[in-house]
Amino acid sequence: MGATATLSEAGLVAEPGQETSCTVTIRNAGQVVDQFAVDVVGNASGWATAEPATVNLMPGETGTVTVRFAPPRSSDVPAGTIPFGVRVFSSEDPAGSVVEEGTVELGAFTEVTAEIVPAKVEGSSKADFEVAVDNRGNRPVVVELSPLDPEDELDFRLERDRAELAPGTAAFIRMRTKPRKRFLRGQSVRHRFQVFVVADGAEPLKTEGTMVQRQLLPKWLLPALAALLVLLLALVTLWFTVLRPAVKSAAREAAEEQNHEIVKAAQDAGAGADQAKKNADQAKQNSEQAMKAVGLTPPGDNPAPPGSGPGTPPPTRVSNAAADGTPTDFRVAADAKIDSNVNRFAEFPYTLPDASKTLVITDLILQNPRGDTGTLRLLRDSGGTKTVLLEVGLSNFRDLDHHWLQAWRFQPGDKIVLAVSCQNPGDRGHCTPSVSFSGRVE
Repeated sequence: MGATATLSEAGLVAEPGQETSCTVTIRNAGQVVDQFAVDVVGNASGWATAEPATVNLMPGETGTVTVRFAPPRSSDVPAGTIPFGVRVFSSEDPAGSVVEEGTVELGAFTEVTAEIVPAKVEGSSKADFEVAVDNRGNRPVVVELSPLDPEDELDFRLERDRAELAPGTAAFIRMRTKPRKRFLRGQSVRHRFQVFVVADGAEPLKTEGTMVQRQLLPKWLLPALAALLVLLLALVTLWFTVLRPAVKSAAREAAEEQNHEIVKAAQDAGAGADQAKKNADQAKQNSEQAMKAVGLTPPGDNPAPPGSGPGTPPPTRVSNAAADGTPTDFRVAADAKIDSNVNRFAEFPYTLPDASKTLVITDLILQNPRGDTGTLRLLRDSGGTKTVLLEVGLSNFRDLDHHWLQAWRFQPGDKIVLAVSCQNPGDRGHCTPSVSFSGRVE
């Protein structure tokens, strides 16, 4: 056999963002000098290292390797028990390689962020906002929303005041504000308000927004009415002084001429009708005489055939309205590391919870509040085949809306993938853009 390995501790406890370690003792059980490579396999392999990574041992000799675990403070690594394996690979006797197993009990942390989108809306009687809440922790949280107007001048209506968020997900909650008092004319009034977001296990968050209340009457209405009144007065004056006398004279002449034509046409029509009646009577007599001459009886008036009454009613129109899907909205947030390679993208996929449904996307909002630098792509992942649907430079926008008449349709099993290539300066940190989607599930 090639090697034996023993872990100093099989059950470790770690906190996100901190480091813990254990040692593995390796013994060369072979008959020749051997080199052993040590690495970590399993779900913890991405944030575990072995120091040193290789050891050379004489036959029967033992060596010690330190295995360090540094779980990131990220929603990508959920809290709980994470199994791992320390693999000791023999270069001289691969069949004699061994794997020692253990677990890391990763602690939970809560990190919730919230913002009002957009931060300011203008309106005379109402304003619509959306509250975006992100769970950047590594455990599920339940959040409750509570709007507050310090001046008590606004009424609020939330689409829902409670949401449950899985790690790395976001909720997009619609909110409508209405001023309690309105005014027809006057300067615009700014109403500042706050929305408190309370999550279990975290400090309450406060995010602020502004409604700018405008006057009910449009500013252009009064000048337009004044101009219209002047125009009407000018037209009335023109009518009574110039147009009306001319129109009355022309109408009188036209009426007299038309009256003469009508009288003449009536006289001609009467003469023609008398002649036509005489010709019809003569033709009828000639026809009856001809039928009697050959032994036939002149026919009488035939009764109207049965069923010649009113026609059947038109066919009834039957409308068959297509069933609407279930409205849905969600948000995909990115946390991409800085990468000097502009062609390498970090991917953040989203899969519809019900894999048997079709997802229809009609609206989306691209958000880059920190002004990151790089490239954002939206991909369609259909059975491993990825298609680029949209590509935007991060430095070109902070908030960008897209609306389609022809919606995006994602068939059952398709995924939406948010891909980000981050070229921030070193002191800026990760790129954290996000995309909010709206549509329906069919």
